[in-house]
Amino acid sequence: MTKPGSFATLHNWLINEDFTSTRQARLHTFYVAWLNLLANPLAFCGFLVVLGLIAVAALAPMIATHDSYAQDLAFALQPISAQHWFGTDEFGRDVFSRLVYGSRTTLYISILVTVVVAPIGFVIGATAGYLGGWVDIVLMRITDIFLSFPSLVLALAFSASLGPGIENAVIAIALTVWPPIARLARAETLTFRNADFVVAAELQGAGMGRILLRHIVPLCAPSIIVRLTLNMSSIILTAAGLGFLGLGAQPPMAEWGAMAASGRQYLLDAWWLTTIPGIAILTVSLAFNLLGDGLRDILDPRNG
Repeated sequence: MTKPGSFATLHNWLINEDFTSTRQARLHTFYVAWLNLLANPLAFCGFLVVLGLIAVAALAPMIATHDSYAQDLAFALQPISAQHWFGTDEFGRDVFSRLVYGSRTTLYISILVTVVVAPIGFVIGATAGYLGGWVDIVLMRITDIFLSFPSLVLALAFSASLGPGIENAVIAIALTVWPPIARLARAETLTFRNADFVVAAELQGAGMGRILLRHIVPLCAPSIIVRLTLNMSSIILTAAGLGFLGLGAQPPMAEWGAMAASGRQYLLDAWWLTTIPGIAILTVSLAFNLLGDGLRDILDPRNG
C-alpha cells in the first residue's frame, strides 16, 4: 500500500528534477555561447573593451588620478606627462580623469536610451505584425517617416526643440533609434504569427498581450538583443555629436563629445584635447559593432 504523502513527495521530486534539468540546459546554452564567443577573436576583443568600459565607469573614483572638476590655470594645456597621463585642458583639468568620468556619461546615455527604445520598438512592431490590417499600415507609415530622416539630423532637431541637457539628449536619441527595432520586431512577429503554438494559445483564450509576452518575446529576443548591441555605436556617436555641438551634457560635466569640442581651438598646440576623446569614442563604438556581429553569429539558430 502506498504510504500517505508519497504522491506529494513524488510530485515535488519531479518538479525539482524538471527545475534542475532546465537550469542545466540554460547553463549549457550559456557555456556554448561563451565558447563561440571565445572562438571569435574580434567579437571577444569587443567584449573585453565593453567590459572594460563598464569597469572604468563603475570604478571611476578609484581610477581617476585627479578631481575631474578641479581647475588650475597655472597648469593649463600641459602636455602628456607622468603627473597628467593625458595632459590637461584649457582650465588645467586632468584630461585622463575627465575621460574616466566621461565613460560614466557615455554608458549612462547608452543604457538609458536602450532601456527606453527596446520596449517601445517591440510594442509598436509586434502590435503591427500581430494585428495587421490598418493598424499595421498606420504604425509602419509612422515608422517610415522617422526612418526617412538621418538619425543625427533628427536628433539635432529634437534636441534643439527640447533644449540642451543630458536628459533631453536621451529623449532625442531615443526618438531616432526605435524605428529599426520596430521594423525588426514586426518582421519577427510576422514569422511566428500563424505558428501552431500561437493558434493553440488563441484557441485557449489567451489575449494578445499574453501571447506577445509569453510566446513572441522569447523568440524575438535574440534578434532584438543583437540589434540593440549594434545600435550602441550609433547611440554613442550621436551622443558625442550632440555634446560636440553643445546640445548634450553641459559643462562642467565630463562627456567625450564636449571634451573634443572644447579642444578644437587648441588643436594645433594641444592635440590631445581632441584626439584622446576621439580615440575613446572610436574604440568603444567599434567594440560594440564587433560584439554585435559576434552575438549575431552566436544567437542565430541557423549557425547551430
